[in-house]
Amino acid sequence: MVSRRDLGSWLEGPPQSNEQNWPGQRLGLPRSGPGSIARPGRRIIALMIDWGLSYLIAGWLFGGAELGILAIFAVEQLLLVGTLGYSIGHRIVGIAVRKPDGSAPGLLAAVVRTVLLCLVIPAVIFDQDQRGLHDRAMSTLLVRM
Repeated sequence: MVSRRDLGSWLEGPPQSNEQNWPGQRLGLPRSGPGSIARPGRRIIALMIDWGLSYLIAGWLFGGAELGILAIFAVEQLLLVGTLGYSIGHRIVGIAVRKPDGSAPGLLAAVVRTVLLCLVIPAVIFDQDQRGLHDRAMSTLLVRM
């Protein structure tokens, strides 16, 4: 016999598991707070800040040439992320680029990460831990500070 519970179950959606997943859980990162994966909102705001600053500097130096904006952005990413682990925009919104062991990414990781970031497509393709291909390529994480 068909019970009412069997008929109504499709309205409830897929079965809910007791284990809740969050970005960075597989990597041993906390769900929220310092050390957790930076969410897309913070990333976008940081990118807008960095791009805006690059636009202002390129406008002052090169008269606003598009290639100049990209060059300024790339130099900022290379120098600041490679040495400090964060750009100006990252610092303002409270996020940083780190290796899985918590150390700064280093110059080689910053170079490859910046080239892929400037190509745009690798940066907008995410995995289940919300890491773009540019972060996966150099085994880096963008985490909250």
